Amino acid sequence: MAWIDANGVSLRYALRGQGGPLVVLVHEMGGCLESWDPVVALLEPRARLLAYDARGAGLSEKPTGEFSLDDLVDDLAALLDGLGLSEPAVLVGCAVGAAVAMRFATRRPERTSALVALAPAMGIEPARRPATLELAEALEREGVRSRVDLRFDHSYPLAYFEGRTDRAEVRARLLHNDSRSYAQAYRMLCGMDLSADLPRIAAPTLVLAGRQDGTRPPSLVEPVARAIPQACFEVIDSGHVMHILTPVLIAEKVGKILDILTL
Repeated sequence: MAWIDANGVSLRYALRGQGGPLVVLVHEMGGCLESWDPVVALLEPRARLLAYDARGAGLSEKPTGEFSLDDLVDDLAALLDGLGLSEPAVLVGCAVGAAVAMRFATRRPERTSALVALAPAMGIEPARRPATLELAEALEREGVRSRVDLRFDHSYPLAYFEGRTDRAEVRARLLHNDSRSYAQAYRMLCGMDLSADLPRIAAPTLVLAGRQDGTRPPSLVEPVARAIPQACFEVIDSGHVMHILTPVLIAEKVGKILDILTL
């Protein structure tokens, strides 16, 4: 792992693998590059995998003030430039990370070979925005622990971690989040609208929904796939943060795309 200045912020990243297509992994809100570790371990023999902490997340810089989805896209573009990674990449993102990947694919089609969107976030509907903004204020006042405790069992059901030892680590990473940056991410969601982006995505796209996802159920995800010209839609046996809950399944889905790209 290392750090690089990109688009005016210091970003922590990890680039693994010795050859094959470039795969960029964009983590969920509240996540970090370690969110992808189980998937990376499975795909590393056949691809170069770039994971990173978005601004305000993990061990990347946490600037004060608001940021937008386009800021996150510019960060990713600058990270790729700074690392000399100019070839088209397979973009894989979950939730807000999927929003970053979709906007990147719209703005930088020449740098996108394929797109995998896991439970993509599309913004906050108008009726829910006041409550979301209140949540952001509460996070700044009280910190992230109460929010993590409220949502943890819902987002990371114990059943998915049978035989695994990393559930406590996942919770600890969530508690490490900076409350101001977490609040700003919620504010970003309130101003985010990807409806105009979807018809402009030219890359082959796989949109995945988790059958047990109570945050972005398949009924909300399927219309996203229908709006993307070259998208396939699948419902899989997983929950919301599916690359953590079911990494083997996600690695298989990404692996099939790598198979097509390397024919």
